[in-house]
Amino acid sequence: MLWIKALHIFFIISWFAGIFYLPRIFVNLAQETETVATERMLMMARKLFRFMTMLMVPAIVFGAILLYLQYNGPDGFAIPGWMHAKLGLVVLVLGYHHACGSLLKKFENGANKRSHVWYRWFNEVPVLMLLAIVMLVVVKPF
Repeated sequence: MLWIKALHIFFIISWFAGIFYLPRIFVNLAQETETVATERMLMMARKLFRFMTMLMVPAIVFGAILLYLQYNGPDGFAIPGWMHAKLGLVVLVLGYHHACGSLLKKFENGANKRSHVWYRWFNEVPVLMLLAIVMLVVVKPF
């Protein structure tokens, strides 16, 4: 089980590196006016989104395996409240990931309507979600 937990943590860290960086590229894209630089950043954003999606899959798979191994007992699943809250936040992170994909498509289509300031705030959301998830996992408050 420790190997699975280590792999889960590794893929979560790797996935979040992309989740933290892609909106930063969006900040720069929202400010950029030069076509060549825009195309270069769009290529970077596309590659990063594909890569972070590939990292997301094993993070979720190893997390599901851990959930099954840890809480599947003779009486069925007995999942504590903090884990329900964590899973809810994971769903929000998945939604954020897919929102990044949607925003990337808008940049690719030249349909971005948001300012770089909006993207700076958008960039802070996963930090707060990760902080809440770590606090739930470590402290197990309920």
